[in-house]
Amino acid sequence: MALDKPYLDVPGTTIFDAEQSRKGYWLNQFCMSLMTAENRTRFKADEDAYLAEWPMTDEQRAAVRARDLNWAMRTGGNIYFLAKLGATDGLSFQQMAGSMTGMSEHAYRDMMIAGGRSAEGNRVTGEGGNAQGPASQSDAWKQWELTHQQALAAQIMDDHATQQTAAGNAAGSLEHARITASVYTSHVPAIGAAIDLGKTGEPYWQPLFAGYEPSKQWMRDNQPDVVFLVYNDHATSFDLGMIPTFAIGTAAEFEPADEGYGPRPVPKVIGHPDLASHIAQSVIQQDFDLTIVNDLKVDHGLTVPMNLLFGSPDAWPVKVIPFAVNVVQYPVPSGARCFALGKAIRRAIESYDTPLKVQIWGTGGMSHQLQGPRAGLINKEWDNKFLDRLIAEPAELAKVPHIEYVREAGSEGIELVMWLIARGAMADVAGTGPAPHVAHRFFHVPASNTAVGHLILENQ
Repeated sequence: MALDKPYLDVPGTTIFDAEQSRKGYWLNQFCMSLMTAENRTRFKADEDAYLAEWPMTDEQRAAVRARDLNWAMRTGGNIYFLAKLGATDGLSFQQMAGSMTGMSEHAYRDMMIAGGRSAEGNRVTGEGGNAQGPASQSDAWKQWELTHQQALAAQIMDDHATQQTAAGNAAGSLEHARITASVYTSHVPAIGAAIDLGKTGEPYWQPLFAGYEPSKQWMRDNQPDVVFLVYNDHATSFDLGMIPTFAIGTAAEFEPADEGYGPRPVPKVIGHPDLASHIAQSVIQQDFDLTIVNDLKVDHGLTVPMNLLFGSPDAWPVKVIPFAVNVVQYPVPSGARCFALGKAIRRAIESYDTPLKVQIWGTGGMSHQLQGPRAGLINKEWDNKFLDRLIAEPAELAKVPHIEYVREAGSEGIELVMWLIARGAMADVAGTGPAPHVAHRFFHVPASNTAVGHLILENQ
């Protein structure tokens, strides 16, 4: 992947980045479980039985049994999480650190007393310092590699291919991922219920679903490889214990959430972990603070748009990167911040050195208010003006303050700032293409408590 990772040539050092986090998620979650006395007792009583409860890889379990921290870090472990394992064994942090150096405990302690390891010769791989060379390995790790030589050789070949890919990309010999279109739609939960209960043909619902029929055909003709789907979590995966402003799902799959009525009968969502991790690292390096989520259940905010564009298949035909935005608890991000974030996401996607077709979707809205004496507010004129401006003058639209959304579009109309993320990722905003082509536009009132808006913009 075409990301700047200068830390890869620092000797004796494993930087815990988004890729490592995804790889080591369950290993680190196991370590976190050891923060309670009950779990520590269970683990000590029967390590194998306790480890079997966690969906780690066989190699991760072997590294834990061997207490080989270098090995565990190779498989995605982070030292702060692995420290819970060391604490369970009664080790100090100094003992844990020393165990990874190949030195005896006394020699490591003496080195620290003498002022610690010098940075001289240890800044770049290949220098003459005392931290150069391969990591210290336990006998169990060496035996594992002997037993799994074929798999290890395949991994080395994969790593070599990755390096060649990166070199080819640097020479301009490969295509990159590109954003082909942006899609905008409301994600009303009642729409999902109408689909699930077979009510789409009823007089109340038929006009709404008819408005999406052209979109389904368009999607069949323009199906992407990946959908980057911007939505908001509706107090499902994020409760008041933690509300991230921007959160990206980097897992391999995402189960439909139970929102109180049971999970929707829709397929699980298949992610694209490599691209998601790439986007996370790239966007954070562009000074946007993202929360990386390796375990996420997705609610109607994501699954309803999928139904509207793809129907009700047995499996979703595309991979999806969920991107959750806080529009529940103030302060919420401004339209200008969301618009700028869309630009950063475009740069991230276009730096991914695999020729994927990516669509970016903005969901939520349009005008609606779900609470208080003003519940039921709809503003058709404001909504349609929003659509006009989203097409023709998105940069100016991004300057609209929060209070206008609340006053004109209702307390929950603030969800529309998420549409600005998708619009900010389009080519005309970047100055690399003309104005987008409007492939479809639709507006309908009502769908339960909400005005429904829908738009498809194609990059030309």
